Amino acid sequence: MRKRVAPRVSSAVRGHRRIICVTASAALLVPLLIDRSIDTGGPADQRLQDDYTAAADEYHVPRSIVMGVSYLQSRWDSHPGTPSVVGGYGPMHLVDARALQDRRTPARRSADPLPGAATAEPPSPYTAGAPYNAGNPAGRAGQPADLRRAASLLGLPAERLRSDDAANVRGGAALLAAAQRSLGKPLSADPADWWDAVSRFPGTTDSAAATTYANDVFEVIRRGARRTTDSGQRVVLAADPRVRPHSPATAGAQRAQGVECPADIGCSWLSAPYVRIDDEAYGNHDVADRPKDQRIEYIVIHDTEAPLSSMFQTIQDPEEASWHYSVRSSDGHITQHIKTKDAAWHSGNQFVNGRSIGVEHEGFLRHPDAWYTEEMYRSSARLVRFLADKYHVPMDRQHIFGHDNVPSPTDDSIPDMHDDPGPFWDWRHYFDLLGAPLRATAGPDSDVVMILPDYARNTPRFTGCSASGVPCAKHGSSAVHLHTEPSATAPLIQDPGRRPEGDDSTEDVNDLGSRVSAGQTFAVADRRGEWTAIWFQGHKGWFLNPAGNPVAVGARGRTVTPKPGLGEIPVFGRALPEEGAYPEGMDEQTESPLPYTIRAGQRYVTQSRVLGTYVDRSSFGEAPAPVVKGQEAYYEIQLDHRLAYVRASDVDVVNPPAAAGPNTAPTAAPKH
Repeated sequence: MRKRVAPRVSSAVRGHRRIICVTASAALLVPLLIDRSIDTGGPADQRLQDDYTAAADEYHVPRSIVMGVSYLQSRWDSHPGTPSVVGGYGPMHLVDARALQDRRTPARRSADPLPGAATAEPPSPYTAGAPYNAGNPAGRAGQPADLRRAASLLGLPAERLRSDDAANVRGGAALLAAAQRSLGKPLSADPADWWDAVSRFPGTTDSAAATTYANDVFEVIRRGARRTTDSGQRVVLAADPRVRPHSPATAGAQRAQGVECPADIGCSWLSAPYVRIDDEAYGNHDVADRPKDQRIEYIVIHDTEAPLSSMFQTIQDPEEASWHYSVRSSDGHITQHIKTKDAAWHSGNQFVNGRSIGVEHEGFLRHPDAWYTEEMYRSSARLVRFLADKYHVPMDRQHIFGHDNVPSPTDDSIPDMHDDPGPFWDWRHYFDLLGAPLRATAGPDSDVVMILPDYARNTPRFTGCSASGVPCAKHGSSAVHLHTEPSATAPLIQDPGRRPEGDDSTEDVNDLGSRVSAGQTFAVADRRGEWTAIWFQGHKGWFLNPAGNPVAVGARGRTVTPKPGLGEIPVFGRALPEEGAYPEGMDEQTESPLPYTIRAGQRYVTQSRVLGTYVDRSSFGEAPAPVVKGQEAYYEIQLDHRLAYVRASDVDVVNPPAAAGPNTAPTAAPKH
């Protein structure tokens, strides 16, 4: 067997050798999720709505244009007083690069890490006076919505626009009006007349990206939107069906020849090497012939836990990990590294690698407000929808999932499996953008539930965003903690895989031992009052699920349960061929059950049946290695936060009846 060049995978993939040390000053560049909450009583929950109206009236810009642009910039969130990674502030995400540079406190510019830091904090890739391009040859060369220019138009100090939502919205409206005048166009009341001004707002010189941005704004206006913001503001944009987007523009798009991307988004190519390193090793991916030799069934969502410029160095190193695509935080620009026919080394599980496409998103899971931008979400969703259509990947959470949902291939690999994109990735919003919204498909008393909290209202307690044990700031989340009993004071579920010594699970932001995530489906084990229990990792996992604010809804789905006479059955992290499937001369792979079992009477949701496969990657070659295909069938199940596999011969499949009437409520305008 060849020596593994980039073991699949220890913490090295997220703590790349190239990102060995980040100075303390870097921690001052982006907002940390540290609890700094102060009860000030808060503003009236309609104040931001009124701000949009007032700014639109003052600068003679249609209110729907101001609100639509703001939605694309920030989803109306303000992240009060703290910038995104590119220096964007407020609901209009007005960019102030100089202020971001000023956040580098000279006294803290040392090479020593912050005292008590749980992990190295992310640096900012933004340089004052230069557009952020994250090391990408297709960098954003235009000027984004400039906060200081907006401040000069308003006659206000820049600080007001950084900290005051009303001033920030006025600044955005003033920039839109100025752009309209520079185009020689009137300040019309008709939103359709503002398309060109809107396309200039993000500051990109990529015509395809500008067109896509403007079309997204106009699609939001056409469909309408409503949501509660991060500061508790209730904002509604009424639908305007008369508004229509322009035809997609592909001429002049920044894209390399041969990239596998949708035509309406910017896409570049930066190749990952496939080279021999020595007699026993090669890197950093595998030549394959997918889907001819093996079907592509999964798309894995990662975050980089490093600036993209550093990741671009990593992807070109044959001794490092690899992935198929990178998505830039600032504007959603996509860079492809490996053809989708080939298998990248990205998930920590060779079985999953062989059947998946890996998509990295520039960001840090502890810093979602700085990095998980709306443009990145939308660009990623376009890419993933394109790939899912091309390879017939089902649009559900057992086929499109996070790195934190990838099954551990063996029991000893569990502690090294990764946790990104983390609890603050908005899966519900992401699937809305995919055009496959997560929603109830059965009544509230069904035998299966889908975890589906309202992201903004669901704010579970987390620690470790700044230092171990320190509470994170209250923040919307896709995650739900599970307890051993129907009580908020009951312990979390102990995970023997992550903590084989018996240590308790925690509320640390990276601890997946006792939590579930939006879109995942589980069989109901019990109900008591407002508490619901699901089968989770061989135990009942309890969560509070009140009717007025449910975190799970009824779902319809198949489940598997041990066959009669079997007291318990093993669970696996990969589906291997049976012994007789291996050709002569090839070493058979030893099955390694995970440290979990499913007992008689327990049920787990399955959305996929697979046959065992294995690829011998012990030697370097220009041609794809043959895929060993067995006849042993497995069911993929939602075991806990991660997926897993059980032998089909060990289980019966159950199709439970769903209670009548899905648990849904009408809304005045669709959510985005």
